Amino acid sequence: PPRPESAAAVADCISAGIRPIMITGDHKVTAAAIARRIGILTDDRQACEGSEIDGLSDEELKDFVENITVYARVTPEHKIRIVRAWQEKGNIVSMTGDGVNDAPALKTADIGCAMGKSGTEVAKGASDLILTDDNFATIVEAVREGRGIYDNIRKAVHFLLSSNIGEILTIFVAMLLGWAAPLLPIQLLWVNLVTDSLPAIALGMEPAEENIMERPPRKNTGSLFGDGLGGRILLEGVMIGVLALLAFGIGHVYFDQEDGYSVGRTMAFAVLSLSQLVHAFNMRGEGSLGKLPFCSNKWLLMAFVVGVALQCVVIMMPPLAGIFQVVPLNGEQWLLTAALALAPLPLVELEKAVWHPKQK
Repeated sequence: PPRPESAAAVADCISAGIRPIMITGDHKVTAAAIARRIGILTDDRQACEGSEIDGLSDEELKDFVENITVYARVTPEHKIRIVRAWQEKGNIVSMTGDGVNDAPALKTADIGCAMGKSGTEVAKGASDLILTDDNFATIVEAVREGRGIYDNIRKAVHFLLSSNIGEILTIFVAMLLGWAAPLLPIQLLWVNLVTDSLPAIALGMEPAEENIMERPPRKNTGSLFGDGLGGRILLEGVMIGVLALLAFGIGHVYFDQEDGYSVGRTMAFAVLSLSQLVHAFNMRGEGSLGKLPFCSNKWLLMAFVVGVALQCVVIMMPPLAGIFQVVPLNGEQWLLTAALALAPLPLVELEKAVWHPKQK
């Protein structure tokens, strides 16, 4: 009999764009009854016996498998042909099994998954991974976990590249315009230390998004920078660079003494660092931040607090201020700095609404 969690696992597979197919040596009536109970079979015409595919050529089988979800009374040769038919249609195929006769199909599949408790040593040796609890639902949870890990890798890369492009553009554009350097080397090193460490690690601990098992599978030929990620990284890097240059210009024009750059550099230094810490929250999901639980990633909150505290200490403590060649900011200057540093939140929300309108 099917386990209680099997039906929910199958439903998760279907919503995630994964098509579960039953291949068994049991009788067709038995297989169809179990498949109906767990949601694999919705139409009796989608069940067949292995003998029905004996007379089909490989090309005919590629069309035939589209309409079949339950195969009964199959041989090891039938299993291999079914796996290959799906692979030739451009699909990634995972095959589960426990017996010696499953080994060839487990080896042929892209991901062979043997049963750890009931599986034979031959099946385990032919597989890519071993399911220690022999539970199909565990495979579905592994898919969920894998998607979450991949998402978090993209989030960390997205954050690091957009932030570093912002730093590069801040210096490069100032040079093109003939301005004085908005940041000194020691200040840039500090910004990298504060922003590229704890926030990036914290993004790697972001919980998986609720709709992660409602997305279609990624194409195996897709790029890490697919779905417009490359364009978004560049756009957000420009945003961070513009905010830092604005802080430098405002600080120099309105607050610096003639031929002085200390306030402008201090404001640019603070905005470049703080805006990246704020920008890390934009990376938490493709949709609006308003739909995510605020405290679900406590590590990111801690990284933000620590980063802001370190940045403020460097500017406000005279011994450190001397080392980093910055000056204390007054209330008005801090308000302008805070406004510019918080700007990534509404700007990226607008970008998400344009780039991913369905996920607002």
